[in-house]
Amino acid sequence: MQIDLDRIRQAPKVLLHDHLDGGLRPATILDLAEQQGYRHLPSNDGDDLAKWFRRGASQRDLGLYLETFAHTVGVMQTADACHRVASECAQDLAADGCVYAEVRFAPTLLTAASLVVDEVIEAVLAGFREGSSGTPLTVRTLITAMRTDTDSVGVAEAAVRFRDRGVVGFDIAGREAGFPPTMHLEAFQYLQRENFHVTIHAGEAFGLASIWEAVQFCGAERLGHGVRIIDDIDLKGDNAELGRLAAFIRDRRIPLELCPTSNVHTGAVESIADHPIGILRDLGFRVTVNTDNRLMSNVSMTSEMADLNNAFGWGLDDFRWLTINAMKSAFLPFDQRLEIINAVIKPGYAAITS
Repeated sequence: MQIDLDRIRQAPKVLLHDHLDGGLRPATILDLAEQQGYRHLPSNDGDDLAKWFRRGASQRDLGLYLETFAHTVGVMQTADACHRVASECAQDLAADGCVYAEVRFAPTLLTAASLVVDEVIEAVLAGFREGSSGTPLTVRTLITAMRTDTDSVGVAEAAVRFRDRGVVGFDIAGREAGFPPTMHLEAFQYLQRENFHVTIHAGEAFGLASIWEAVQFCGAERLGHGVRIIDDIDLKGDNAELGRLAAFIRDRRIPLELCPTSNVHTGAVESIADHPIGILRDLGFRVTVNTDNRLMSNVSMTSEMADLNNAFGWGLDDFRWLTINAMKSAFLPFDQRLEIINAVIKPGYAAITS
């Protein structure tokens, strides 16, 4: 049964995989470009600019998908810009019914002008506090190092410096092929010694080797995307035989930060209907649903859930299960996770399903 979009929007949502520089409002990009003298935008019309981003992202290739970020990053080179983008991000997520979100960004990408890494992080955290104030949203931050960074240890150290001010984890992102997680092994070993949380982009554009390295060498507690774990599952009619890696991921309850629409756009899967999220759920994997890049893929948590409703017939009970899965997998302390599940998520779903 198809669920009304407004009803889905009312449902409490938990978002674990969302990129700050992938969710700007088109009007904000235009404003910031004018303020900073950025002259490289492909259009000065908000609607045309939004369409350009969506066309650019939907090329079924991760490398081409990532090229669109040159413009969002290009207008985020001041503290005021970082603050504004973060504040608007929190506002938009709250308006979409998100009650908890972990938003990630790479501070080194925002230091091309005069900012240093700590100044970027401070501005973003202040923006999140401002944008979430007075809303039901709790927002936390994941600090990302790019796979091409030469000083991922420095980025990891910055993440730990801000661990008591809103940063709850570390990630690496960017082109997967040719840049395995073990290139940043020193950073991950440092984070393990600091008892700090780690999620790693793995198993999106590259396959099982990337997932294996992320988990077994680098200590990933969650997998950013992880959709290619399906390659280690032999589907035989109604039966499925799990390979050793897939069985390990499932049995250890390692969460998959699945992003259905983005996975289509980057070519990881053919369509939403073909996305293995349904199979992975049926097999007992810890699956979660996420947006990845709201601007580039023209998505929200509401639209992602609506697409899953259309493709798999999932209803509010399914979304409640997915939301609790995600909250269990968050990098908040256990008691805080439990409080949001029992005091926010469960009552919120009860109110719209009674």
